[in-house]
Amino acid sequence: MLPSLDPDTGALPEGVHEATWEEIVERFGWTEKRRRQLDGLAEAIDLLAAAGCQRVWLNGSFVTSKDEPGDFDACWDPDAVDIDLLDPVLLDLSPDGRRRQKDRFGGELFPNVVEAGSGLDFADFFQNQRDGSRKGIVLLHNGGS
Repeated sequence: MLPSLDPDTGALPEGVHEATWEEIVERFGWTEKRRRQLDGLAEAIDLLAAAGCQRVWLNGSFVTSKDEPGDFDACWDPDAVDIDLLDPVLLDLSPDGRRRQKDRFGGELFPNVVEAGSGLDFADFFQNQRDGSRKGIVLLHNGGS
């Protein structure tokens, strides 16, 4: 079960919070724009699941109290993923590839590997705020949405 959002920051409390797809939709789908982003995320999750992905972490302003987040940020567990079965758009992390992800899914998805600037894997990197404080992210065990 997802904890309440912090009333001061609008973010989840620090840590990795497991949730079902239904909990994610209920908690974060309160506007039309958010529901469209959820539709794109569901498509991406289904593509990842078809290739064997078992976990996805959700981050960004999407998992806050912001009414109109620009997008979502997510990372996926590459363990057990058959890269040959994965849609190529999920593998292209160039600026153009990331733009194509945002156009198609409404957000960006990264494999949970080391983020170059920080030296942390993306699931850890996602928990850092720009001011150095920590925040929460959501973990979905993936069986498809």
